[in-house]
Amino acid sequence: MPRPHIEPYDERPAAYKRMTLPGFSKGMHYKVLSMDVDSGACSLKVKFEGGYKLPPGMSYSELEMFIVSGSITYGDTTYGEGHYFLIPPGVSMPAMSVSRGAVAIMFYNYGEPSFVASDKDHPLAERYRLSIVNSTEDINWMPGNRIVPSVASGCMLKLLKYDLHTEAHTFLYCMTPGFQQDNISYHDCCEESYHIWGTSWMMQFGDLPTGGYFWRPPYINHGAFYSKNGIIAIGRTDAHLHNYFHFNPWTSPKENADRAAARFRRMKPSLYKWVRAPEGHNHFVDFEYPHYHDHDHDHDHDHD
Repeated sequence: MPRPHIEPYDERPAAYKRMTLPGFSKGMHYKVLSMDVDSGACSLKVKFEGGYKLPPGMSYSELEMFIVSGSITYGDTTYGEGHYFLIPPGVSMPAMSVSRGAVAIMFYNYGEPSFVASDKDHPLAERYRLSIVNSTEDINWMPGNRIVPSVASGCMLKLLKYDLHTEAHTFLYCMTPGFQQDNISYHDCCEESYHIWGTSWMMQFGDLPTGGYFWRPPYINHGAFYSKNGIIAIGRTDAHLHNYFHFNPWTSPKENADRAAARFRRMKPSLYKWVRAPEGHNHFVDFEYPHYHDHDHDHDHDHD
């Protein structure tokens, strides 16, 4: 079951819960922002108490972590506010400690949160994908028009993660003071965002303040937009992000998906006809990455 549409959600009034899953030490508290109840994949806001410690270890889930405040030490290196981590499944991280407390946004992808003490990588771990970056100092802001069709000027991006297979990406974005965009948009992908600072307004959903969050499935209208004083947020998509712009706030997700399919037919007519052929081409194989979809349960019915 995919994650439901959650928008707008202000996490600040919600109470933290104590993390009790096996492997995690005492002193870790969390709020669930959203969850896939089938896989256990989830987005969390996490608070670590001062003195929190974990031995060297790994997760069976891919973990993305962004430090909102405080600092976290792995081994002999301390990472502060604005550091972003992409930790692939099975990659062993050094011992972790938190001296004075920290708050982080943590995304467990493809599975539930897990921790297994180990000073060695899992045999199948892809350590080359491990990435740790100081988003404050190591990445420059870029104009939002790197995505075409483009958002209005005044929206800036810092790219944190990019998946070459799906074009899913994780990014910081900001709206400069006075940012506004008068049209409506939707996408083919899921979209997720957490407001680190600032308030933005959206016609359908109203204000999204500091601590505001959304998980938005494909083809849901959103916009127009406005931010009086600007915002900084962390965002994610699960696939390529294409901006479908229009000016009709009443269209349904089905109507928006139909419009997207009509665009696909216009832009790639040969591929569209091949997919729609009477003999049915529903067993797609990428000869370069033949095993990429081995765990894609969307096509289980094809084997009946």
